Amino acid sequence: MGDRVILHCDCNAFFASVECLHNPQYRDVPMAVAGDEQTRSGIILAKNELAKKSGVVTAETIWQARKKCPGLVLVPPRHGEYHKYYLKINDIYQQYTEQVEPFGVDESWLDVTGSQKLFGSGPDIAETLRKRIKSEIGLTISVGVSFNKIFAKLGSDYKKPDAVTVITRENFRNIVWKLPVDAMIYIGGNAAEALRRIGIRTIGQLALADRELLYKTLGKGGPAACDFANGLDDSPVLPFEHAHEVKSVGNGTTLPHDLSKTQELRNCVTELCELVAGRLRACGMRCTTVNVALKDPQFHTISRQKPTKNPTDITKELIEIAMEIITANYRDGKLIRSITVTAHNLVPCDAKEQLSLFSQADYKREKMHELEETKDRIRKKYGRDALRYANTLDTD
Repeated sequence: MGDRVILHCDCNAFFASVECLHNPQYRDVPMAVAGDEQTRSGIILAKNELAKKSGVVTAETIWQARKKCPGLVLVPPRHGEYHKYYLKINDIYQQYTEQVEPFGVDESWLDVTGSQKLFGSGPDIAETLRKRIKSEIGLTISVGVSFNKIFAKLGSDYKKPDAVTVITRENFRNIVWKLPVDAMIYIGGNAAEALRRIGIRTIGQLALADRELLYKTLGKGGPAACDFANGLDDSPVLPFEHAHEVKSVGNGTTLPHDLSKTQELRNCVTELCELVAGRLRACGMRCTTVNVALKDPQFHTISRQKPTKNPTDITKELIEIAMEIITANYRDGKLIRSITVTAHNLVPCDAKEQLSLFSQADYKREKMHELEETKDRIRKKYGRDALRYANTLDTD
């Protein structure tokens, strides 16, 4: 059985490119799509080529970007508009294969192994997609073509913008192994730093490293990363509809000012849990684990989670679990810059629970479910602010 043929298609500077389509004048100035500076969510989300040439990078703060590029034009994000283009682009991908797995709003993997008799080789299909999206939609993509998902993504990152890179079993050592270790997906900043401390700076060094040392450094992820560096990845490309299955539901916020009191945190957690619980109910899921992440003004983050007693989509239960996590891990008076609440380990809302015929608690929970659904109907008709918890009414 021959190798699979996997493409990874990455829209170049996606948010910024969409804004330039709607406002062509942005092409002639250094421009970036960024969060709201006034609410301290002011980081660079995407930048055009002129801003990139000035040294502006994604995920840095606005003040850092303006220091490099004083004339930088900032545009607020329009996520609804980006989602429309995401659907258009993935619709084109699905004309060549049913196996299209989005990875965020601007990237997708395609398994075109079975499409080659109809549309040509993997590189041929990549070139066709690149040209079609440029001519029909007005955006550019970079495409990596390889025999697995890991190397296909490395290929799309290798040459930008508007390019195709082919990584084969014959050439991957020459192309991939010289790249820095954090160029490979799943190797984040902390893992890369840990690897650097043991002398591993490139993907090639990772590929040839002692597996026991890697295990001691990164746990079970160490040997797995070594396999990836050697081209040993057989993870499938999921069909488009499977890739949209909900794995977790979370909401977070960067606060207008640092919070320092437990009650202030509770007010914020209440708002976040309202959003999370509503989204869980909307997608017909309940969670069995709640995670809370707190970030301080120095950007240090703690992340803790706790299992629920029963699968839940009830706001009050999420609030209480989140606050139990915070109480156990937060010292009153410590400054907090941002909070995220995430529901994990989801199960369908019709999954069977072990209920007691005589349990007053179970009866109460069913009534709480009915109340939550009534709140959803009211908010759908009159807006989200039609009903709010009293402790959030006078907060910013």
